[in-house]
Amino acid sequence: MPGGRTPTATRDAPIGGQAVLEGVMMRGVSTWALGVRKESGIEVRSFPLVSWTRRRRVYRMPVIRGVVALVESLGIGLRALQMSASAQMPEGGEELSGSAWVATVAVSLVFAIGLFFLAPVGLASLIRGPLGSSSVAFWAVEGVIRIAILIGYLALLTRIPDLHRVFQYHGAEHKTIACFEASDQLTPENAQRHSRLHPRCGTSFLLIVMVVAILVFAPIGVPAWYILLPTRIVGIPLIAGVSFELIRWAGRNRGRRWVKAIIWPGLQLQKLTTREPDLGQLAVAIAALEAVLAVETPGDAGELVGVEVVA
Repeated sequence: MPGGRTPTATRDAPIGGQAVLEGVMMRGVSTWALGVRKESGIEVRSFPLVSWTRRRRVYRMPVIRGVVALVESLGIGLRALQMSASAQMPEGGEELSGSAWVATVAVSLVFAIGLFFLAPVGLASLIRGPLGSSSVAFWAVEGVIRIAILIGYLALLTRIPDLHRVFQYHGAEHKTIACFEASDQLTPENAQRHSRLHPRCGTSFLLIVMVVAILVFAPIGVPAWYILLPTRIVGIPLIAGVSFELIRWAGRNRGRRWVKAIIWPGLQLQKLTTREPDLGQLAVAIAALEAVLAVETPGDAGELVGVEVVA
């Protein structure tokens, strides 16, 4: 761009994705595709998709559609991750069984709930005495602890060398989607000029979840611990649904100055989970997106309620 400016997206397209092992998964409205780098070159596979939100009207209702979309995206993402891991296995290597993947996912979910929802309320309870009887002070401290745990956890992930290339593919995914949203020709060189930070990123979504949790839990006050702990688990779907609506709205209104100010913290947090990709990694992300575009032509995200996925 003239003057070295970063190109700007002209729309918020219903395209999302996920970085996987040596590759990128891209998802559209009716198709998802996986591009993986192998020794022989780029391997791309695409699959049909019928979103749950198209099956029943209740699944398209605000907040509910967010929960449905996230569960649906989790399933696709896990399948893409499993396929990318299998693609990197040496010839004759033993792959993880389906039951092993299920067990891994279950343990991961329990760990996430414990770390981001139960641990904060437990730590806040340890200093409940100095906080007095103020429920406002309690849930504010709990919220600050939750956000601090998230930032600390992401910072620790950046210290793992094996994740560096995954973070590069995460950046490649964002740049490729931004290139498409700006209506630029999909080439590695064009995509490289775009930002690796995206308003609909899952990292930004996690930060929104942490903030929304403060507001959702506030009316509950500070009941006994045997009531307090279950509320942190039961409230997760509501928090996820509300957060989905907020990040969807932010993506569609990203051009407004005050919206930019609101999403700025989430964009900065993405600097922990993305890295600048090389042209080869961008080529993988583009190949995956082109496989989706070969089947469908996504319009504006606002025209396709409930099918958006975070990038």
